[in-house]
Parts: sequence; C-alpha cells; structure tokens
Amino acid sequence: MSADDSSHHADECDRHHDLVRDFGGSRPRIVVLCGSTRYFEEFQRQNLRLTLEGAIVLSIGFDDASDDQLRDAGRLPADMEMLQQLHLRKIDLADEVLVLNVDGYLGESTRREIEYARRLGRTITYLVDADAGATPGSTTRQSTQR
Repeated sequence: MSADDSSHHADECDRHHDLVRDFGGSRPRIVVLCGSTRYFEEFQRQNLRLTLEGAIVLSIGFDDASDDQLRDAGRLPADMEMLQQLHLRKIDLADEVLVLNVDGYLGESTRREIEYARRLGRTITYLVDADAGATPGSTTRQSTQR
C-alpha cells in the first residue's frame, strides 16, 4: 500500500486507525439494520433478537416521528443527508446487512443502502423475500469479503 492509498485490508486496521481492538477470542458478527424508519418497532424487535444471538447490531438513531421533530426544528434536509451518510458508514463497519422490508416495502434510501452494501460485497439478508412472498430471513447475496 502506498503512502497516499487510504484503502487497506481488515487485518491491517490496527495499523491504520483506532477502531479495532483485540479483546481475545473471536469477534461477534456485526449486523446493520436497514429499512424505513416507519417500521421502528421492527428495528427494535430485530435488534433484540440479533443481540440475544450474540451479534453486534448497528441500527437507526431514531424513529420516523423524530423526522418530524427535526423538520419542525428546521434541521432538515441537511441533517437527513448527514444521517444518510452516517448510515453508510455503519454499512462500512458491518459484516452483514439485514433489510427490514416489512410487507415487502423498500424505500429510495433503503434501495441506495442495499446497492452500496452490494458494491462492498456485504452479505445482504431480507426480512421478507419479495420473490417468495413472506419467507423470513432470506439471504440474497453471500460474500467472504471482510
């Protein structure tokens, strides 16, 4: 890697930034939840389920009602762009993306996040398999990258 090349492999992270620590033993998988904030209760359910399975879960910072609060405070749309970028950084950190496509719904932001995760080679799992109707936990892309 050249001095001006900012890309590196995950096993080199400790030489490049302060995000990686060796706590001994294997690292739990990191799962980021993506989906519409209108399904905040599903985010909570999946966060609990995955946490109890031993995963580190990265999620949204607040629910859809908070969008209205930000708008009322004059904080949108600039804050929304910052929050969208922050969620992409969560995808950067994750091993896996769980898409909470309740009733098959995928909004524009979620579609962008899925495409970003695909470009990174992340494993993407859907709560509802849109092709099969309602098969929970269908995996659409597997990757050994990370």
